[in-house]
Amino acid sequence: MQEGAPIVKHKQKKKLDLAALSTIPLIMTLANSMLIPILPIMQRELKISDLQTSLIITVYAAVSIVCIPLAGYLSDRFGRKRIIVIGLAVVALGGLISGLAAWLMDAHGGYDVILLGRFVQGIGAAGAFPIVLPLVGDMFDDKEEVSSALGMIETSNTFGKVLSPVLGSALALVLWFLPLAVIPLIAVLSILAVIFFVKSPDTSKSAPTLDPNTNKRFRTFVHHTAVLLSQKGHWLYAIFAIGCLVMFIMFGFLYYLSSVLEQHYHIEGIKKGLLLAIPLSGICILSFITGKIVGENKLRMKVFGVIGLIALTAAMLTCGIVNTKSLWFLISLMFISGAGIGLVLPSLDALITEGIEKKQRGTITSLYSSARFIGVALGPLIASVMLKSEEWLFYLFAGSALLCFILALFTIKPKKSE
Repeated sequence: MQEGAPIVKHKQKKKLDLAALSTIPLIMTLANSMLIPILPIMQRELKISDLQTSLIITVYAAVSIVCIPLAGYLSDRFGRKRIIVIGLAVVALGGLISGLAAWLMDAHGGYDVILLGRFVQGIGAAGAFPIVLPLVGDMFDDKEEVSSALGMIETSNTFGKVLSPVLGSALALVLWFLPLAVIPLIAVLSILAVIFFVKSPDTSKSAPTLDPNTNKRFRTFVHHTAVLLSQKGHWLYAIFAIGCLVMFIMFGFLYYLSSVLEQHYHIEGIKKGLLLAIPLSGICILSFITGKIVGENKLRMKVFGVIGLIALTAAMLTCGIVNTKSLWFLISLMFISGAGIGLVLPSLDALITEGIEKKQRGTITSLYSSARFIGVALGPLIASVMLKSEEWLFYLFAGSALLCFILALFTIKPKKSE
């Protein structure tokens, strides 16, 4: 009993670590997706165009694209926990800037400062969620424990996606800018959880070192990354492209759905948030099921990904061809699209996890996260420009999904033994 007690205590500590880390993807998702249902409200309050409205989402994602690889490198040099805490602090600062601008400034000047705050938030986001994944890998040696822990992190992420439209709509009923203003509060709660409950697994990696050869180290890091990509690029580039395009489709159709629910169906508030949560619940449910089923089988990962892309292509093509003015028909197609995405994303995550060595996984994960953020940035932007040509918008989504299907089918070639 005395020997078993420390093991039980250790496992309980790990659960606290994971619970604290799970708050990070939840907050990062809320910070972005919570704004999607209230974008039409923000457009009216700030007196801005569709394109300007989409930039509120796009600027957050666009700056993250550049900063994620840098944050991954800094986390290797100075410790993952330290970079995560700094990232969350920057997210809180950006949220404070945006919230105060919406509250205290007039429409025109307030919009510019809100964008500034979102830009700052994007920098902080790059140093938060993408660093969680390699940190979880550092915390465990056993493959099953790593897989289970990553499943908990991904569940938190997908739960945030489902919760965000409902919570964003509910908060906006109190004050239209409240979804912006609450981000600093929840970021501070996450900072405290990480500081007090997360212990860095390797203190030697966490301590900053004043190495005179820092530039040389960075050049070596870039060289090793380039060599790895040249060796595995035939399928890694395909996964980066698929991740980018799938997120482009997801955030594009969510922006479209948020706009059309108000403009065409005159649905607002919590009811609108609940309808937006339907396709997101498709992503959440199928992500959970896929993560449980694929395991370490790479062939199964490819099969699930291909099936998901077929479903996504078919749903988007149907939206373009058929009159989708029937609300429940449209929502049903969006749910099928979400289910398809739910099959694809965990499969891509698993392919990278199983196909890249542990010591190189953090770098590749950062590059993959950047690729996905490109899609997040482009989705609302393109959708806002093409809102009045919705059939062509859906043809674009269908074509993008079809391209992903072709890439997955012909470039990802797991060995039969795997």
